[in-house]
Amino acid sequence: MELTLWMQWYGLILEDFGFKKEDDEHSAEVLNNILDDIGALVPQDIDVKDRVIVFGAGPSLKPNLAALKGVDLDEFTLIAADGATTALLEENIIPDIIVTDLDGRMKDIMDANHQGALMVVHAHGNNQEQIEKYTPQLINVLGTTQSKPLSSVYNFGGFTDGDRCVFLAMALGAHEIILSGMDFGKMVTHYSRPDQQDGPADQVKQKKLKWAKKLVQWAALNSNIHFLNISGGEQVEGVENINPELLN
Repeated sequence: MELTLWMQWYGLILEDFGFKKEDDEHSAEVLNNILDDIGALVPQDIDVKDRVIVFGAGPSLKPNLAALKGVDLDEFTLIAADGATTALLEENIIPDIIVTDLDGRMKDIMDANHQGALMVVHAHGNNQEQIEKYTPQLINVLGTTQSKPLSSVYNFGGFTDGDRCVFLAMALGAHEIILSGMDFGKMVTHYSRPDQQDGPADQVKQKKLKWAKKLVQWAALNSNIHFLNISGGEQVEGVENINPELLN
């Protein structure tokens, strides 16, 4: 997504949630300073295959992973949204890329990182503490923001971890994006919220999922990328629902 267009989306999101742009910008500056010190990836350092699977942390994630056991995952670039990393590790799968605002199960995210997963760390208004704590412990990190980009912090578009995975894949040249565990419904899992049990999403989370669905739908309808969904959740216009076994 072009930055000027994203900023229009961003303005609507700020208004809807009552977030302050200044808070996002401050966290982005904190992340940028850390990455300038420890060294950071640039987008050209990250290669993706033509086919990408984006793993969200929704209720369909574990059933999807079971169904994917017969699929050759080496044919895909695997991008995990934050807490979805834990579910992948439970199946002995190391994602190629983790997109995170650092509120998933950090031990698992850090373990995956040190086993080869590239990190895309996102700065927003209320995760400065996590940025300062965890980013220096990570390797192979690319920084992102939802506000203005900086020297080591990029803005590809996207709001939640899941839809940011989608926009990252688009920016890096994916031809096909498969959604897994991206239900966009009213239920959350302990993969999404490690300190909570599976159950109904609160009002803020439901609102975030609605925005995520809007953004993914925009991406599907306004690009030449082929979008598939194996999640079985809410229908997204422009995205074809298929059975996971058909990915071979």
